[in-house]
Amino acid sequence: MENRTDKNSYTIMFAIIMVIVVGALLAFLASSLKPRITENERLEKQQNILYAMGVNDNDETSANFVSTKEAPGLFEKYIKKQLVIQDGQVTEDDQAYLIDVKKEQANAKAGIARRLPLFVGEKDGKTYYIAPIRGKGLWDAIWAYIAMDKDMVVKGAFFDHAAETPGLGANIKQRYFMDDFIGEHLMSNGTFKGINVAKGNADPRNEDKTDNAVDAIAGATITGDGVSAMIRNDLKLYVPYFENLKQ
Repeated sequence: MENRTDKNSYTIMFAIIMVIVVGALLAFLASSLKPRITENERLEKQQNILYAMGVNDNDETSANFVSTKEAPGLFEKYIKKQLVIQDGQVTEDDQAYLIDVKKEQANAKAGIARRLPLFVGEKDGKTYYIAPIRGKGLWDAIWAYIAMDKDMVVKGAFFDHAAETPGLGANIKQRYFMDDFIGEHLMSNGTFKGINVAKGNADPRNEDKTDNAVDAIAGATITGDGVSAMIRNDLKLYVPYFENLKQ
């Protein structure tokens, strides 16, 4: 009886030691990988911003980022200012691209003034204003970077998602969908309207760029609704900034 008790005690002790060892190993791995993860996130955000303003490696049909090796240099070359808008005040911050939009949305719900990042880029003699936005798709988060001119006409867009359905909602990151937004007006007769993603908009080829609408992806109604809401809710917050540009 004593031997069996001893064996049980040893087994329990061994299990506890293994849990501690595994926990310590996982903690070490997480700690050692964190700088690398952070660097990857930084580069990805730079690539997203550059893509939206047309600095990318696209071919005729595919959407392709500039390489991670090129991204920092191109970001410094094309992004002339990084701004933070908060409570109507605009300040420059060279780390604005690292602002977590999800956290800022949560802060706003808690009554904390939201920080809105805005990136001012210049390419081929044209000025681009790129804003990051975030929303909810069918299954999880969706997000985008929208490049605009001073009149809030879309000049480029990059969309991505966490878990939309392959071949359906996941197609928001396909080039044919993202390119549909180029030239679309966010304003209508001086009022912010956003861009509605929907079927039956009487403009399936998106030739009318002033109707505040693009054609939806077949079978992805809820994802399209999420894109519409994301654009409407987040980009509307930037309207006062663009109104000040005209003064």
